Amino acid sequence: MFYVYILHLIKTNKIYTGSTQSLKIRIRQHLSNKVLSTKHKDPKLIYYEAYRIKSDAQRRERFLKTTEGKRLLKQQLRDLFTEIEYL
Repeated sequence: MFYVYILHLIKTNKIYTGSTQSLKIRIRQHLSNKVLSTKHKDPKLIYYEAYRIKSDAQRRERFLKTTEGKRLLKQQLRDLFTEIEYL
């Protein structure tokens, strides 16, 4: 399986979008400050999607990083973002 995931970076109140083949290992790397872009920002997994084909996951990740993708994601997760005061 291939995964697209969304982290809430608590210290900066931003979101981080990534993709991986092993979600558990990648999240462990984020939590142990081994990923430069999320290091010391207190990442918290808030959402993920699973795909059987790597190219589908990569395409979805690229879309979620666009302006339209971010808007759609905020709309889809509106209640969660309201709870964490992101919007």
